[in-house]
Amino acid sequence: MRTTVLGVAALVCAAVLTGAAPAFADATPSPVPSAPGEPSAEPSAAPTTAPSPEPTAVPSEAPGAQVSVVPSGAPNTGVTTPSSDGKGGLVGGGAAAAVVLGGGAALVVRRRRASGA
Repeated sequence: MRTTVLGVAALVCAAVLTGAAPAFADATPSPVPSAPGEPSAEPSAAPTTAPSPEPTAVPSEAPGAQVSVVPSGAPNTGVTTPSSDGKGGLVGGGAAAAVVLGGGAALVVRRRRASGA
């Protein structure tokens, strides 16, 4: 009976570890454009370095402080923080399985020595 329980426990641990493997996406590659864009037949306008004939306006001075309300929180720039790679559970499951299998092996060896087999 003890060997049956130990075998079932090992089988359950193996099934849990197999089920915890990461899911892979479909193996078909996504379509990628073969050429960048079509070149234009018209040349672009050359940039001018001549100064503007009218002077720029001086910015108006705000009364008191420049910012009336200080924003709180992080700016919404559209860049997200990278998440973890998600292998912590897999490593933890493997370590737990190694501990369980090591404990089971130690228990079997100890029982065999105690029974004289």
